[in-house]
Amino acid sequence: MKIYTRAGDSGETGLQGGGRVSKSDRRIMAYGALDEANAVLGLAVSGHPDGRLRDILRGLQDDLFVVGADLSNPEMGDDRARVTPEMTAGVERMIDETDGRLPPLTNFVLPGGSASGSLLHLARTVVRRAETHMASMPSGSINPECGRYVNRLSDLLFVLARAANMDAGTREDTWTLK
Repeated sequence: MKIYTRAGDSGETGLQGGGRVSKSDRRIMAYGALDEANAVLGLAVSGHPDGRLRDILRGLQDDLFVVGADLSNPEMGDDRARVTPEMTAGVERMIDETDGRLPPLTNFVLPGGSASGSLLHLARTVVRRAETHMASMPSGSINPECGRYVNRLSDLLFVLARAANMDAGTREDTWTLK
């Protein structure tokens, strides 16, 4: 199988089910941002050859493929890969578990810290961009669970960034009004 098909040379790309849309379509922008977030998570994984954080991030990478597949398929009635309430609930459990071991927030946290924490903050902002693209799509044009999952994912990445910084012994910098 060749990597290039030439089918996108005119500025359009194919969706599952055979439809074609502009590469600037909000749907394409959304799953492009999720692909970017997945690449950032891959970079974060590279710094953790084993352990709990690596396992969580690898699972999230798999989930992002499901979200992307769901977004690329505008036909809501079929049974292809779909984001489920169970996936969202799993992210909520990880948030609660991770946040439960962190010191309480008293100020806004500036993105940064350790290399791992910084990458997770970056992934969070890319996921927020994907969420913005998804929110701008017409109601009913995507699986609503995608929006819920992506919203929770950015929250999870925030607490994972805080946990990575704590585990690395890196103090969080906080924002204060000057």
